[in-house]
Amino acid sequence: MIMNTHMKETKGIWKVIGASSLGTLIEWYDFYIFGSLATVLASQFFPKTNPTAALLSTLATFAAGFIVRPFGALVFGRLGDLIGRKHTFLLTLVIMGGSTFAIGLVPGFATIGYAAPILVLVLRLMQGLALGGEYGGAATYVAEHAPHHRRGFFTSWIQTTATLGLFVSLAVILVTRHGLDTDEARSIAKFNDWGWRIPFLASSVLVVISIYIRLKMKESPLFEALKTAGTRSVNPLKESFGHKSNLKMVLIALFGATMGQGVVWYTGQFYAQSFIENVCKVDFDQSRTILIWAILFATPFFVFFGFLSDRIGRKWIMLGGMLLAILTYRPLFNQIYTLTDIDAKQELTDLRQIQNTFVPIAKTNDTLRTEVNKSYYEDGMMVARSIKDTVYASGKITLKPETKMSKTLGTGVYWKIVFFVFIMILYVTMVYGPIAAFLVELFPTRIRYTSMSLPYHIGNGVFGGLTPFIATLLTTIYTNDKLAGLMYPIIVSVVCLVIGALYIRNRIDPEINR
Repeated sequence: MIMNTHMKETKGIWKVIGASSLGTLIEWYDFYIFGSLATVLASQFFPKTNPTAALLSTLATFAAGFIVRPFGALVFGRLGDLIGRKHTFLLTLVIMGGSTFAIGLVPGFATIGYAAPILVLVLRLMQGLALGGEYGGAATYVAEHAPHHRRGFFTSWIQTTATLGLFVSLAVILVTRHGLDTDEARSIAKFNDWGWRIPFLASSVLVVISIYIRLKMKESPLFEALKTAGTRSVNPLKESFGHKSNLKMVLIALFGATMGQGVVWYTGQFYAQSFIENVCKVDFDQSRTILIWAILFATPFFVFFGFLSDRIGRKWIMLGGMLLAILTYRPLFNQIYTLTDIDAKQELTDLRQIQNTFVPIAKTNDTLRTEVNKSYYEDGMMVARSIKDTVYASGKITLKPETKMSKTLGTGVYWKIVFFVFIMILYVTMVYGPIAAFLVELFPTRIRYTSMSLPYHIGNGVFGGLTPFIATLLTTIYTNDKLAGLMYPIIVSVVCLVIGALYIRNRIDPEINR
């Protein structure tokens, strides 16, 4: 009888995890598709006169979605503690899906000028508000269905959705990019022109499916018990942040855990990709497939460290991930840069090629001339330098030529970089896998949604979300140090590690060892 009850409960929790995880994964996909296409969107929504400024503007718009996430946490966290978890994160899913779909419809800068980046910014802020309410609801919902001595294991499945959402966004981008035309050059041109909209528009189908599934979900049993007993919080915001004891827990959660977790997450996954593409100048496809493979290999460790945290506690696993990041970020990124540095390699000049292509520009007599100089190096690396300029039929050049360089990595170098990125994402699984259970256990049920959402989204959203922008900005200031961007995540992680080591308690449920 006891075994049948246990099997029934386990079956029920897997349904809860499946329904919650699908919706959360789609929200992360919607949120991160913007960052995954930063270089393309920079050329679409900002003036092309200064590519670096355009990229920084795009990254700032990307970061704006993170900055408003704490406000979403306050708004939707309060709703979640007042009316319930289910209906609140159903609402956030609708807002997120609608905003993502709308970004895919916004005309470019060439069509409507500065109205384009303004519209995109507004929609990005809507995405941030929605995600601010989603994560706390999903994590709380799963945790309140799970046996308390297995919360780390069951909530770790929700933790995989952020990384898998990034994985899906990268996969959809690559499939779309190569599916627009049989010719690679034409396919890339079409994607950069209008094909980038497809991943945004396609999310609407996924959102509709997830809404249907979530409508069938039941409310959290712990919230239902509060509702039945009439003990729900009347003012979750006041109870969460107006009471000294609970506010203390909020601050410990922020400065001792989520702040460091956030910068490790975004350094290992977003800044790593940005560094490989923009600093190391690695080919668009390879910079993304490197991350895809690393994510694929590392994702099971979210569940492993969640499971392990039920047995040895959450604290030292999370702080251990931060410590490893602090000690090894510079060596890991330096290895990646060294492997892709053509100045340190032997050029095989006998294999050098020069290729000229002429692509007509629609509705004019102009011609876009692209000269590609391909050079081959040790480890099979190939470097292509393309020079683009606009030429009238008379042959007169009217625009300053734009020179770009991209590197295609040989197999050996490629898999070495996959390994280094995998190591960085392994740190992500250590800091992120146990954190949902850690946050849930800090706060009482009646104000849990509000209390855990705010420190999570300030730490993960603001401190973490600003990582790609600040790190990229630092590289433009300290131009002689390609690794200057790492100063930000390392300093934040050091501060968080010290505070966490001093003030976080390492709780271990006694039932786990019975």
